[in-house]
Amino acid sequence: MNDSYLRRDRVALTAAGVRAIVDAAIAKAQEMGVPQCIAVVDDGGHLLAFHRMDGARLASIAISQTKALSAARRKRPTVADGNGDPVLGLRLALASGGQFTNIGGGVPIVVDEQTIGAIGVSSGTSEEDMVVAAAGIEALGR
Repeated sequence: MNDSYLRRDRVALTAAGVRAIVDAAIAKAQEMGVPQCIAVVDDGGHLLAFHRMDGARLASIAISQTKALSAARRKRPTVADGNGDPVLGLRLALASGGQFTNIGGGVPIVVDEQTIGAIGVSSGTSEEDMVVAAAGIEALGR
């Protein structure tokens, strides 16, 4: 096998890492008193875990997953795309077939300068969603 055709330095989340992210996000949402939908995806945007807290909005199920997918594939926080500008958000959603969003609450998970996945949080305000997402990612450093 020709090594020049391969990358061997791939970092990936384990199931334990995903659980730690979700558990920390849940704990932060409970502390804030804001029930949330929390999605964690791999670097390709494929769902690794999902949790809907009691009282979280049903519509937020799909939104949290879209935020996570968008952050993973675009390799930046969803809010970085126009800071929530509704016109840009509509353009982004239309151009991507509804797969991408610029609503805050999607944050990539970056380890060793590699985007290895993302977390998407929805059901609070964008600011609350971003705080809960950050708490989830912080769990990886513990």
